[in-house]
Amino acid sequence: MVTTIAPASSDLDLNDAATDAKRATKRVLLLKPRGFCAGVVRAIDIVQIALETFGAPIYVRKEIVHNSYVVTDLSKKGAIFVNELDEVPEGARVIYSAHGVSPAVRQRAKERKLKVIDATCPLVTKVHLEAIKFSKQGYSLVLVGHRDHEEVEGTQGEAPEVTQVVSTVQEVAALKVPDPDKVAYLTQTTLSLDEAQHMIEALKRKFPNIVGPHAQDICYATENRQVAVKNVAHGADLVLVVGSKNSSNSNRLVEVSKNLGTNSYLIDSADAIQAEWLQGANTVAVTAGASAPEVLVQHVVDYLRDMGYGTVDEVEVMPENVRFGLPPEIVQAIGGAPPPQH
Repeated sequence: MVTTIAPASSDLDLNDAATDAKRATKRVLLLKPRGFCAGVVRAIDIVQIALETFGAPIYVRKEIVHNSYVVTDLSKKGAIFVNELDEVPEGARVIYSAHGVSPAVRQRAKERKLKVIDATCPLVTKVHLEAIKFSKQGYSLVLVGHRDHEEVEGTQGEAPEVTQVVSTVQEVAALKVPDPDKVAYLTQTTLSLDEAQHMIEALKRKFPNIVGPHAQDICYATENRQVAVKNVAHGADLVLVVGSKNSSNSNRLVEVSKNLGTNSYLIDSADAIQAEWLQGANTVAVTAGASAPEVLVQHVVDYLRDMGYGTVDEVEVMPENVRFGLPPEIVQAIGGAPPPQH
């Protein structure tokens, strides 16, 4: 479905037909779905409700989601972001980020008598449970993902003795396991679909009897945003992805576009756009990673309008209506009150 969003009259010189015609040749394709996924909405809601209910400060281990705008906004409201639990005063309240934590982190929280609120995305929790299941069944685990990502660290921590992380096909070739017929694989939830498929195919070639999850681990939002880019990139001269540099799923959107031959850049905000990127780009597609707020997308659209892109077409590739419930410690605290509105 394509919905045309008319530009504000103030953006056009209505008395100059030539200007109108020139602007009409330059347009923005605003991809949908884009931006916040259900896990991100849930995580941000958890921090905001905790601040409103318990008062500041509320400590958060790591960035609640990988977006600098969101982290800065929550910091202003009283959230204190820390790298490790040892930075949290004993007995204080702490929130785990959407990316999940290992059992070792949970144990450390108990030792420090911390009041824990778990904002782990339910789809990440699904991968943790799969790791526990496979390890209990005696499988060697291969986790496809990026070693330095917090989600991978948390998942690997569920069964560190039997889990190996691989990020490239070359690393798959070098894998050694006790029993090649007793191997299972899992993946990080925010990988490129194509990248994950190549890795899984390599694993199946090396271990013909390898098993995996019943449903893919890559989350619905990561997949949907990549599919949207694939559907639109061929008709665009440039793809702008709103998201922070440490956002895995945002980086994958840039890769998807580039792999299709369309120039693409990751931008934290409209301020990061370089004018030379727009030279010769009559059609600019705009999307956002799953942790990027809509306000930043609208700033980008406003910037492009100011640069002469007179038409904005919102291109909906597929509907997305996923919602996740809040954790019990938050539900109990608010007594069933509705979550904040975004």
